[in-house]
Amino acid sequence: MIEQIFYALPFLGEGFAVTLWVSFLVVALSLIAGVALGVGLVYGPAPLRWAVRILTDTIRGIPILVLLFFVYYGLPAVGIQIQSFWAAVLALTLFKTAQVIEYLRGAVASIPKGQEEAAKAIGLTFGDSLAHVIFPQAFRRFLPPWINGVTDAVKGSALISLLGITDLMQAINQVIGRTYEAMPLYVLGAFIYFGVNYALSLASRRLEKRFAFIRE
Repeated sequence: MIEQIFYALPFLGEGFAVTLWVSFLVVALSLIAGVALGVGLVYGPAPLRWAVRILTDTIRGIPILVLLFFVYYGLPAVGIQIQSFWAAVLALTLFKTAQVIEYLRGAVASIPKGQEEAAKAIGLTFGDSLAHVIFPQAFRRFLPPWINGVTDAVKGSALISLLGITDLMQAINQVIGRTYEAMPLYVLGAFIYFGVNYALSLASRRLEKRFAFIRE
C-alpha cells in the first residue's frame, strides 16, 4: 500500500495543483461578480434588482452538476466553443456568485437603517457612506460565511473531473486504473481535501473572532 501511495504522489500533486488553481479562479471571480451584483441587488433600480434576484434564485435552484453539464454541452450547442477547463470555471463561478450575492445582501441588510441615515445627516455622499459606514460593518458579517463558502468551492471542484479535467479526483482515478488499488488512494485523496478544508474552517473561526461585532 505504501508503494502505491508513493507512486501516486507525483500524479496527485499535479492534479492537486489544478484543483487549487480552479478553486482560486472560482473564488476570485465570484467574489468580484458577487459583490458588484450584490450591491445592485440592494441599492440598484427596480429592474436591476429583479434581474439579479431572478438570476440568483435560478442558479441557486440548479444542482452544481446540472449547471456544469449545461455550460459544457449547452454553450457549444448554440455556437459558443469553450474548453472544458473554462467551462468548469464558468459553471462553478456562476454558482458561487449566486451565493456571494446572498452573503452580501444579508450582511448589508443586517446593518441598522439608522447608520445610513446618520451618514446622510453628516453630509456623506452615497459612495462615501457605503465605503466608510456600511461596508466596514457589513464586512464583519460577510467574511465568515464567505470563507465557509470557499470550502464549498474546493469540494465542488471535484466535479470537474467529470469533464475530463485532470484535477485531484481525476488523477486519483487514473492512478487507480494503473495500480488497481482503490481504497488507499481514495483515503489519501479524502485526507488531502480534508486538510485544505479544515485549514479554511480554522481560518474562518479565527477571522470570525477577530472581526466579531459587539452584540447588545
